[in-house]
Amino acid sequence: MTNTKGKRRGTLCMFSRPFRKHGIVPLATYMPIYKKGDVDIKGMGTVQEVLHKCYHGKTGRVYSVTQHAVGLVYRQVKDEILDKRINVHIEHIKPSKSQDNFLKCVKENDQKKKEAQKIGTWIQLNLQPTPPREAHFVSTKGA
Repeated sequence: MTNTKGKRRGTLCMFSRPFRKHGIVPLATYMPIYKKGDVDIKGMGTVQEVLHKCYHGKTGRVYSVTQHAVGLVYRQVKDEILDKRINVHIEHIKPSKSQDNFLKCVKENDQKKKEAQKIGTWIQLNLQPTPPREAHFVSTKGA
């Protein structure tokens, strides 16, 4: 048999629900208020109007919010994101946590800068590779 060219071809694992999470979509999925910002796109197979598989696992920016759907801009070509506007049901998106680690580092660096200015010293803010371990003797007695 030849391969079909359907919209949901090859998505058995991609859109499957986790263990003991099948059935009705929880109401908490519909509660977040989405504003213009980054969201992660993750298809939920429970909902019949599922998005296309090529957008699953991607991150996009919200550009419009309607009653039932959210408009996203996504299209990555090499290093830049071009305009590719798609409308996605709310069940298929969640707020992105991709920048949380970066923002945490920025806050810590600002705090370190303020402390260094109070003392009047210079501080290294760039991430440094881990140095080699300290020298130590390895004992073979009793082994």
